[in-house]
Amino acid sequence: MNISSKYYGKTKDEQNVKLFTLNNINGMTVRITNYGGIIQSLYAPDKNGKYEDIVLGYDDLESYLNETPYFGAIVGRYANRIANAKFILEGVECILAKNDGNNHLHGGIVGFDKVVWKAKTTQTENYVALELNYLSKDGEEGYPGNLDVTVNYILNKDNELIIDYKAITDKTTHLNLTNHSYFNLSGNFNNNILNHELWLNSNTFIPTDNEAIPFGTID
Repeated sequence: MNISSKYYGKTKDEQNVKLFTLNNINGMTVRITNYGGIIQSLYAPDKNGKYEDIVLGYDDLESYLNETPYFGAIVGRYANRIANAKFILEGVECILAKNDGNNHLHGGIVGFDKVVWKAKTTQTENYVALELNYLSKDGEEGYPGNLDVTVNYILNKDNELIIDYKAITDKTTHLNLTNHSYFNLSGNFNNNILNHELWLNSNTFIPTDNEAIPFGTID
């Protein structure tokens, strides 16, 4: 089990960014940058034991800084869309940025995917871990409350990559955190994903309109 880091570049406001490499004893490798908590690559074995990269990502930081469809990033404060970029919470109307037509998407203009997180590493006999921390201040992107967020990426000897989220706030707020990786399990990004099969262990779903906003019903 091993975890290491290297210089990955600078943000536009001159913050240093690192790229962390987590390896387990079987040869599984995941690379994560503390800019946006982005999973840059994930080398995992197929059924024949061949290791290939199965997530989309860029080789350089500059590509993430210029434009990216949230490749592999931590998304927050709120993943997905908030209709009309506003909500009422405890009688107070909170106005958010409109960055998806008339709606608010994935935390706004500068969401969790576009900030530099504090990083801490752990290495043991059974796993290696990268702990990322970010303090989202009261009013950031229109959300109430100082929100202290910690995300742990844990790679263990059983070839499991575990993502653990924890957040503490000093005010009631909306929160919906996720990872936004794009998977291609063929290990060949020249192939499309149309032959992938996805099983959702659910009895119901929430239908959405043409702007991907839920109707408010469960089918």
